[in-house]
Parts: sequence; structure tokens; C-alpha cells
Amino acid sequence: MVYQANNDIQEKGKVDKITVIFYLLFVLLGWLNIYAASFDLENAKGLFDLSTRAGMQLVWIGTSLLLAFALLKIDIAFYETYAFLFYLAGILLLIVTLLVAQDINGSRSWLIIGPVRLQPAEFMKFTIALALAKVFNSYGFHLMERKNLLLISGIILLPVILVIAQSETGTALVYLSFILVMYREGLPGGFLFMGIAAIIYFILGIRFSDSQMGTLSIGEFITVILIIVFCAAMVWNYIKRLSSSLILLLSAGTIFLMAFVATLLSVKVDWGIIAIIALSFTALFLLFNFFRYRRKTYLYIFLFLIGSFAFLESSEYVFYDVLQPHQQMRIKVTLGMEQDLSGAGYHVGQSKIAIGSGGLTGKGFLNGTQTKLKYVPEQDTDFIFCTIGEEHGFIGSAVVLLLMMIFVLRLLRLAERQTTVFGRTYGYSVVSVFLFHMIVNIGMVIGIMPVIGIPLPFFSYGGSSLWGFTILLFIFLRIDKSRKRS
Repeated sequence: MVYQANNDIQEKGKVDKITVIFYLLFVLLGWLNIYAASFDLENAKGLFDLSTRAGMQLVWIGTSLLLAFALLKIDIAFYETYAFLFYLAGILLLIVTLLVAQDINGSRSWLIIGPVRLQPAEFMKFTIALALAKVFNSYGFHLMERKNLLLISGIILLPVILVIAQSETGTALVYLSFILVMYREGLPGGFLFMGIAAIIYFILGIRFSDSQMGTLSIGEFITVILIIVFCAAMVWNYIKRLSSSLILLLSAGTIFLMAFVATLLSVKVDWGIIAIIALSFTALFLLFNFFRYRRKTYLYIFLFLIGSFAFLESSEYVFYDVLQPHQQMRIKVTLGMEQDLSGAGYHVGQSKIAIGSGGLTGKGFLNGTQTKLKYVPEQDTDFIFCTIGEEHGFIGSAVVLLLMMIFVLRLLRLAERQTTVFGRTYGYSVVSVFLFHMIVNIGMVIGIMPVIGIPLPFFSYGGSSLWGFTILLFIFLRIDKSRKRS
């Protein structure tokens, strides 16, 4: 009787109307901006003409609404029961796509079925989210157990590898955003810090690799100093020994000071060697304290130091020998190492011109010159935000950004109010995907992030994208609808 009563309470729950309103608003604004971005001045057609991008997007919107309605009617037990089956089906579909898909703009990620083109990688997002939620909801699950950590990592990394093989690096990076879910469910902050540190090392090592300071480049020299500072901060934070942290910093500082004094005495100094000596002293200091105090934390910080330096030294090899030339150029353009306004930097350059020309209030709907004259490539897909900036200006762009921020915060609130680990984990997966897409897409459009080709949720043209985001969101709304209420 109690079980039946609980089921009745769950079924009487309501769909979060605020989130649905945001969804409908974004879809509507996206449709209008797709029409504006693809509008042809010489051959103007109506909003509902199915021969245009806007007309086709309207078809995708209609099918997405039907899909959303159907998802809300499915019992949540179905999603949890068949979570792994969905995941395996998605993996098989990625493999099939890799084998049979045609090469389109250097990517083998599209399945062509008659007049319809589908990108299976877009649907993989919700299957990964369901699989993660299923695993985290297992009885007695503890993330930091080795077998569990390997399982979760495998669930995320397997589709990453398959999608990279399809030459869809952007989508593969989206999958890595699920690491935020792991952080919410118990992954120590140190892992997140190591990820951020690796990004900093890579940027510094590549951005300032041209100028040398003896054995090391300027980028490597700065990064070595940063590694020493990070190690000292970790000693302070994790071991709570301020004295040891200060000794480490003062010792490294003394080594650099002695080298500087030597230069004043006209002694030739290889600053790269000096930096390596300071780093080596830091490593020996950590090992000495490990053997002296028998605290494993010192050993972990030592391993962080070794791993950081190894990553730094391998970053140039990865950049020049692993990444494709067009990927290298995109990163160089983003970091300000190259201009290439006629090549890799063309997209971003034209996008900046379009957004800047919008001024405060914009040029008005359908009055954007950069977009109407087709100066901005992919302006109705990956670069849709530049249409908003040009036609609606700073105010319109700010309003869209504010709405997106409120939307993400609303999803975050829904995720936190879930009464099951399954619901909470899936909710945070949704938040991670949407947040990553919004930040990276807008970042690449305004030139502060590399162009990696991911759509702006609900705004960019494309059926696979819209369906994928709709499925991801409305499964969560169905889970939220069925949470227990007192």
C-alpha cells in the first residue's frame, strides 16, 4: 500500500513549466535567427517555406515537440532499466557510422538516410548521461574505488575515442564535460585542478615556444616556475604545513636569485638549466619529506610534479605531430600566434566584424549586412550567435546570454532537488553538456576559444542537434516530474 501510494504521489508531479518555457523560447528565437542568417536578399522567401533552412528547421521543431511529449509519457523506470542498452546501441551506431559514413568536410560523422542526415554523436550525449546515472545509482557505489573509477572513465572515454576517429574533435570534448558530474559525485577537487593545470601548461608551452631562455623556451620556463608554486600551494593546502611550503618557495627563489647575481658579475647563465635545478630541488624536497614523515601526500605531490613536467615536455610533440594542421592553425589563431585572416582565422575574423558592427542596439531584424552578404561561414549553424550580435547588438546579445545563464541555473536547481542519485547524476550531466556547449560556442564566435565546431543549443540549425538536446532535456524533466514529493 505504501509503495502504491508513493507511485501515485510521483505520477501526480508536474513538469517544470519554467524550463519548458525556456525551451520553447530558445527554439523560437533560434528559428527566427536561422531565418535571418540564411535570408537571401535576391530571392527572399517566407518563414514557412520548406525549401529554406528556416522552413526545414520548423519541421525539426515540430518533430522535436512530438518527441518531447512522448518522452514525458514514458515511465522513468524504462530509462533506468535500459540505460546500458541505450549506451551499447549508441556505441554500435558510432562504429557503424565510422565504417559507412561519407567524408563530409573532413568528417565521417553523418549517416545519410534518403533526404535526411543524422549525426549519431549528438544522441550519444543522453546515452552517456543515462549510463553514468545508472552506475552511480548502483547499491554501495563509491566513485574512488579503482574498479568504479575505471568503469566511469571507460564509459566516457570509449565514445570519445570513436568520435575522434570520425574527426569530430569538438563533440569528443563535449563528452569530457561529464567529468563535472564525477566531481559532484565525489571526485576530489585535485583531479579537476590537474585538468585545469594541464590546460595552462599547454597554452603557456605552445604560446611562448618560439623564444628561448637557454635550454628551455620562455613558455617552458614560466611553466616550471608555475609547477613549483603549485607544489608549494598543495603542501600548504593538503598537508597544512605552512613552514614547509615557505621553505620550498624560498629555496627555489634563492636558486633564481643566485643565478641573477651571477649575471650581474658577467657570468653567462642558462636560465633553462636554473629552472630545472629549482624544479629538481623541489622534487628532492618532497621525496625527503615523504621518507621523513611517511605521509603519502608528499609522494602524490611529487608525482604531480613529475607528471606536470612530462606533460609540458610532450605538449609540443602533441601539438606539432599529433594534431592536424588545421587544428594547429585554429589554436595558433586563438592564442594570437597567427592572424591568417584568409584561412583558419577567417571565420572568427568575420564573426567579430559582424558582432562589432551591431553596436549597442543592432541593425535590426534582417538588416545585418555581414550575414546577409554571406561573409560569415556557417552563420546559421556554429556561428549563429554572430547573427544575434549584428542584428540585435550588445543589448540583444546580453539578453540572450542572461537567459542562458538563468536556464542553466534552473537546471542546476532541478538537479539538486532530485531525491535519487540517478536523477541527480543525470541532472548534472544535462547541466554539464549545456554549459559546455554555450560557453565554448559563444567563446569561439567572439574569438577567445578555438573553433571546434559545436552548435549553440536550440539556436543552431540542424535536426540532429535539436533532437539530441530535446531528448537530453526532456528525459530529465520526466525524471524530475516523478521525484518523490512530501
